[in-house]
Amino acid sequence: MSAPCLAPVTTHRTAGPLLEVDLAAVAANTRLLAGRTSGALMAVVKADGFGHGAVDVARTALANGATWLGVTSVVEAMPLRAAGLRAPLLSWLNPLGADVATAIASDVDLAVPSHAHLLEAAAAPGRARVHLHVDTGMARDGAAPATWAALCAAARRAERLGQVQVVGVMGHLGCADDPSDGCNALGRTRFAWALETARAAGLRPAHLHLAATAATLTDPRTHHTMSRVGAGLVGIDPSGTTPLRGALTLTAPISSVRRVRAGTPVGYAHAHHTDRATHLGLLPLGYGDGLPRAASGRAEVLVRGRRRPLVGRISMDQAVVDLGDRPVDPGERVVVLGPGGAGEPTTAEWAEWAGTIPHEVVTGLGRASRVSRRHRIGHHLRGLA
Repeated sequence: MSAPCLAPVTTHRTAGPLLEVDLAAVAANTRLLAGRTSGALMAVVKADGFGHGAVDVARTALANGATWLGVTSVVEAMPLRAAGLRAPLLSWLNPLGADVATAIASDVDLAVPSHAHLLEAAAAPGRARVHLHVDTGMARDGAAPATWAALCAAARRAERLGQVQVVGVMGHLGCADDPSDGCNALGRTRFAWALETARAAGLRPAHLHLAATAATLTDPRTHHTMSRVGAGLVGIDPSGTTPLRGALTLTAPISSVRRVRAGTPVGYAHAHHTDRATHLGLLPLGYGDGLPRAASGRAEVLVRGRRRPLVGRISMDQAVVDLGDRPVDPGERVVVLGPGGAGEPTTAEWAEWAGTIPHEVVTGLGRASRVSRRHRIGHHLRGLA
């Protein structure tokens, strides 16, 4: 039987969880990354700008050294065009049957990873701008090496007919987060071979891009004429070699506080029992809001300048923080994660607690419909619907 509470629960109405995006951090990261390459910088704002807001991140990046934008699909590209962003824009993960005509009409470049994708681009009204995509060793997106020469030849035929314009060749490295991994050399070699094959077919692509954030920061041999950077814009360096500024801060109010005895079970399956008399605070935030459930039993939050543990299992809508002998008032906000400058947990720490990568943490939080998001410009905040 669970121990009873020693005091009644107190509650207070307040605003809910809030994600604050620091666009000054995005600007600083973009300038740093642009300074690391002699080529152009493509700001990749897929997954709603890694959960930070695609339009605002894109606009900030373009004002601070990026000259291209990148997304996965035509669907992701359209809000950027609707917002008035006219920079060159590439989409590279479109399924067959995608709205190629809209892409062409909206000046959205298309990646072509197969002969079937090339045929769709060639058949659409207008003249598609395409980047041939080669698989450099991941067995994922991109044309397999065995099909590459035929794809280049077919693209050249379509180009002669005025159906497409081959403006780029692209690839992706699977091990760039570890610069010492030998698979990076294989990727560079395969990309060089792909370029030679394309040129032998008569193609003259102006934009050659292989590097993402990690390779941009660690390996100039991968830069070619352009680098594609997404995670780095928002402060994530997969290589762990370069200090970048985290752009995201998540806060949430304490909904209620209760005093409990030692031995009180907390949450589902009673996964935690208090080891002393303490105060428990309830946060209206859970895995339904992007908080990783796998971090249960390890995660911490910042309460009045002190780290305090989350106890019990993170549930869909709620998490419980052990406040110790210094209870807070219901309605006070705690910092769930942030850049780390004030001692708050960082995105990287949350990723470690959850056994995942920071990319998953920030995109999960950014998708949450119940978490408000605001962008900070200087000392001002702007709320987004």
